[in-house]
Amino acid sequence: MGLFRSVVFLLVLQLLQGSDTSLVQLNNNGYEGVIIAIDPAVPEDGRIIEQIKDMVTAASTYLFEATEKRFFFKNVSILIPENWKENSEYKRPKLESYEHADVLVAPPTLPGRDEPYTKQFTACGEKGEYIHLTPDFVLGKSESEYGPSGRLFVHEWAHLRWGVFDEYNEDEPYYSATSKKIEATRCPTGITGINRVYTCQGDSCVTRACRIDSKTKLYEKDCQFFPEKDQTEKASIMFMQGIDSVVEFCKENNHNREAPSLQNKMCNSRSTWDVISNSEDFKNTTSMVAPPPPPVFSLLKISQRIMCLVLDKSGSMAGSNRLNRMNQAAKHFLMQTIENGSWVGMVHFDSTAYIKSKLIQITSSNERNKLLESLPTAASGGTSICRGIKSAFQVLTGTYPQIDGSEIVLLTDGEDNTAGSCVDEVRQSGAIIHFIALGPSADQAVIEMSTITGGKHKYASDEAANNGLIDAFAALVSGNADLSQQSLQLESKGLTLNNNLWMNGTVIIDSTVGKDTFFLVTWNGQSPTISLWDPNGKRMENFTVDTDSKIAYLSIPGTAKVGVWTYSLQAKQNSEILTITVNSRAANSSVPPITVNAKMNKDTNSFPSPMIVYAEILQGFVPILGANVTAFIESNSGKTEVLQLLDNGAGADSFKNDGVYSRYFTAYSENGRYSLKVRVHGGTNAATRSIRHPLNRAAYIPGWVVDGKIEGNPPRPKIDEDTQTPLESFSRTASGGAFVVSNVSNLPLPDLYPPSQITDLEATRDGDNISLTWTAPGDDFDVGKAQQYIIRINGSLLDLRDNFDDALQVNTTDLLPKEANSEETFAFKPGNISEENATHIFIAIQSVDKSNLTSKVSNIAQVALFIPEADSSPDETQPNPSPGENLPNSGVSISSLVLSVVGSVALVSIILSTAVCILNKKKNSRRPRTEF
Repeated sequence: MGLFRSVVFLLVLQLLQGSDTSLVQLNNNGYEGVIIAIDPAVPEDGRIIEQIKDMVTAASTYLFEATEKRFFFKNVSILIPENWKENSEYKRPKLESYEHADVLVAPPTLPGRDEPYTKQFTACGEKGEYIHLTPDFVLGKSESEYGPSGRLFVHEWAHLRWGVFDEYNEDEPYYSATSKKIEATRCPTGITGINRVYTCQGDSCVTRACRIDSKTKLYEKDCQFFPEKDQTEKASIMFMQGIDSVVEFCKENNHNREAPSLQNKMCNSRSTWDVISNSEDFKNTTSMVAPPPPPVFSLLKISQRIMCLVLDKSGSMAGSNRLNRMNQAAKHFLMQTIENGSWVGMVHFDSTAYIKSKLIQITSSNERNKLLESLPTAASGGTSICRGIKSAFQVLTGTYPQIDGSEIVLLTDGEDNTAGSCVDEVRQSGAIIHFIALGPSADQAVIEMSTITGGKHKYASDEAANNGLIDAFAALVSGNADLSQQSLQLESKGLTLNNNLWMNGTVIIDSTVGKDTFFLVTWNGQSPTISLWDPNGKRMENFTVDTDSKIAYLSIPGTAKVGVWTYSLQAKQNSEILTITVNSRAANSSVPPITVNAKMNKDTNSFPSPMIVYAEILQGFVPILGANVTAFIESNSGKTEVLQLLDNGAGADSFKNDGVYSRYFTAYSENGRYSLKVRVHGGTNAATRSIRHPLNRAAYIPGWVVDGKIEGNPPRPKIDEDTQTPLESFSRTASGGAFVVSNVSNLPLPDLYPPSQITDLEATRDGDNISLTWTAPGDDFDVGKAQQYIIRINGSLLDLRDNFDDALQVNTTDLLPKEANSEETFAFKPGNISEENATHIFIAIQSVDKSNLTSKVSNIAQVALFIPEADSSPDETQPNPSPGENLPNSGVSISSLVLSVVGSVALVSIILSTAVCILNKKKNSRRPRTEF
């Protein structure tokens, strides 16, 4: 049992590679399939394309040398918006789309913020989402603040591809080192510079020495580290790649394990090179001898959406009301989701295939209605998926000779042992396959088709009340359309009504949406009585009722009123299943709507490895905080688990208040497919827009020290990051796609999951006491309640980190753990610290569950005992030198000051000694002498 538990524990702690939308592949040391997408909101400027080429070309050489001649960029696609002018150089994309973009060139998160960053919210060593560069940055307008664009691109690529983190920390820019000195957070410490407060008003700038904060015993908030322009240190790219001498990542021999950098916090103090050299990329390559060729660029222009629906009408579709449910979802898709200007065709299949509609361009409701008439009306026959797909190829090539970039939506409920026979043809076609699996027996082989073509994989069970089919189709919005054109789901809810025949609720329409608002009601038996009122209490009339398909719908003309819409549905019979779906589009093309993106951290999983649910809420690129986010995870048989997702920086959530809400999922009930759906509600003044600077961004260089003088860069605009803009109420739902779980055991098993690691431990000193706060973990990761806490302290950060079990333990007899995600507080007297001259006390926690499984050791908190050695005395008054005044660098200044202070003390001591001696002589001369 002990061996089994150890093996399982290792499996639990090693999360598999997450679900990945990137199409990048590593081929003979070169990265292929890199996609850099220019956002439709970026005004046309040909210089952007040329600057992207120059940036990536320079980055390729820099990356090659930085990785010991191992990696380079082989080919890169640049996606050009549909609204840019035509050019003979531009080709039609194949699988490339905005959804798969590795780099977005898009407007800044907020005006004036041209900081490059990588969207990264998963664990150390896991890939990020995308790199965000602004047009002004690409055009070279921020090089003095961030360094050459090619070098910065490598910094961000390391975030994106290898899951490493920054080696600076703007929240903790300084720390007390074992040397008893205050050091700037950096890697390595060999990077020299000075610490100064540098303030500017207009063209006038003043510099002064940094004072020490009485609370933290570290430098004051406005103190900044100014690096020397001329350095000899070769590392590190993840600290400040803009330094000319920096051409390497920090390695074990020069990694600064003491600094409170994000890399140390997120990667358990491992060096960036250690993480990179343990990546799959590194393991699958060897160093090259010859230099790499320059990157090859493809210019691809987004064009009209071309799609063919391939719908299963085999005999099994007659059961569980599947055929009608498919038609209900397809009608909603054709009436509401598919964008104007798109081309759509239709194929049905059973044991053979039938072309029902050639491609039709949707310009009005007439084309939509014509397609609705082509939906299947009866189910019979066998299942031949490949015949359906090949007929779709005929539909697509009937209008366009090239299939590249076209989409096929394949819906099937049955298994087909011949489906694998056309996988190679699908791979070579250039088409994208979106797979909607209906029911527990839908063919597993088609997943490969969607994976290799970059398509979406959706799943809907036979539980109609979960509204899974409509959600699956509603998620098939164009990945290339401007966000203002995309249909957003505001509500998706269903109920099976027995004793109570009423289904009542509300839908919030906020000011960012309201255009093309569409209400859809479905039923299983008889049409219900439908009542809908707008925010002013006016009842909406004229629902269109389709009794054959058992749907009713209403499109609100113009822009729907902002506020709470109320609906009341009354069933006509018991055991009725009712659903309601509400969609809308952006009210104003210049105001980004609030969006929700949901995903699991991986697409396939093997029990007992845990999974993580993510939901990101944004307005444009600005994170939304304070929302109520609920995940619904439905199994193959229709059983639903409900999870409250949190943005608290604890448990599965890597970063607090980044707009990404997370939670562990371990409640596997069976093997097979699961689907994810997320419901979001933001209450008035509860949800806010975050104006914090993005995490995982390149370091802003405040200026350089050149020949002892500070040459400052323009200071960043002052922003109070604690200020958050309140939002009105809003509601959204989003489908997170399907994932597959295997090896789930039906046998009773021992406790497999330890408490999650505490990552937000904080400590403050209150007289003789030290007060701690943290977020409670659970019995199983972040669910349930832990059994006990083990708190240990040490005068050395490294000793505590490396030898936690040997550190002094605090008495926690009276500390009873609370329910997971509660706030914990605890105060204690530290007692004696064995290390002499310790400047800080370092504290860490480990939690233990009822099965005696222990968590990882927490992050390390600290409290100051006394003021460590600084560049100058905090009480020393110094004139504020001008920007051009000579200043010593940190490599010399501290030692110079120490020598100066020591010399001064020695001089004062000599003077005092001499004075005392003279006084003693005078006193002695007045005493009576004793004669012998």
